[in-house]
Amino acid sequence: MMTNEPKKPDFSNVNSAVTSTAADAPAKADFSNVQGGVASTAPDAPVEKRSYTVVKGDTLSKIAKTFYGNANRWKVIFEANRDQLSNPDLIKPGQVLTIPEDADKS
Repeated sequence: MMTNEPKKPDFSNVNSAVTSTAADAPAKADFSNVQGGVASTAPDAPVEKRSYTVVKGDTLSKIAKTFYGNANRWKVIFEANRDQLSNPDLIKPGQVLTIPEDADKS
C-alpha cells in the first residue's frame, strides 16, 4: 500500500561537535585600569539670587529661617552681603539684602 506522505529527511548520519579557539579555562576580564568620570560642555548654571528688604525687627537668623527653613543658615546671607554688612547684628530697615539659593540646605 502506497501513501502520499512526503519523505522525511534522514539525519541519521549527521555528527555533532563543538570546537573553540579559546583555552580550556577562560581568563577573567581585567577591569583594573578602568576609570570613571563625568564631563559636561554645558555652561555652569547661574546661581539664582533673590533680594529681601529688611523691615523693623528683622535679624539675619529670622530671614534665614524664612528663606531656608533654618535660622542657623544666617551666615549664607551675611557672606552674600559682605559688601554692605560688616557686622551681622547691624542690619537696618530698608536695606536690600541678596538672598542666594542655598546649595547647602542642611
